Order: sequence, then structure tokens, then C-alpha cells
Amino acid sequence: MKKVLIIVRGLPGSGKSTFAQMLSKAICTADDWYMRKGVYKWDYKFIGEAHEWCQRKCWRFMQKDISPIVIANTSITTRAMQPYFNMAETFGYEVFTVVVENRHGKTNIHDVPEKTLLNMEEKFEIKLL
Repeated sequence: MKKVLIIVRGLPGSGKSTFAQMLSKAICTADDWYMRKGVYKWDYKFIGEAHEWCQRKCWRFMQKDISPIVIANTSITTRAMQPYFNMAETFGYEVFTVVVENRHGKTNIHDVPEKTLLNMEEKFEIKLL
């Protein structure tokens, strides 16, 4: 049986985490690093640490041959996904990327400003071929 890594991508509020929970129990998201006693406390200065934590969690799942593993981060650029592509190659995982769109009209639960969302949307990389 093939081992699978699914990278769920999308802007804040698109439903990445909800969709990820439908796919697997082995979920890695940088947002979880910011949870403290059930309260989400985001701070930009810790973004690197949060993503490194998320990558280490994925690495531990892969060491145990868990499948499927789901990454649920914005992942707006190839560069953001590259560590997961590298891990997948190392451990023999097939990678799928899924873009989640906000067609349900919900707002992001983390109060990301509209200006930031528009900036992220502008930088969002899609590779169809």
C-alpha cells in the first residue's frame, strides 16, 4: 500500500482544518503551535518556530509510516511546501496538493486583516501542469 501525504492549501478561512479532519487523524498544522490552553494566540515573530514544529511533527509521523498524513497550512508558495516534498521523497510518500477555496462565505477565525488576505491571494502559486 502506498504512503500518502496530502498538503491542504488555502487562505485563512477557506476550511483547510475542517477538510483535513475529514481525511485523517494524522494532521500537521502550524496553527496548533499557537494553541495555549485552548486559546489561539498568534504572533508573527514565532511563525518560523511554528512551521518548524509542524515539520517535525510530520517527520515523526513519516518515521512511523503513518498514512495518510495531512498538512493543513496556507502554503501559498512552492517554497513553503518544499520541506514536505523533501520529507516525502526521503520516506517514500506520494504527495497530493489540494487547494481549498472559500466558496462558503465564512470569515477566518483568526481575524486575519483583509489587506493581508488580499496580499496572500496575490502571491498564491498554482501549478496545474
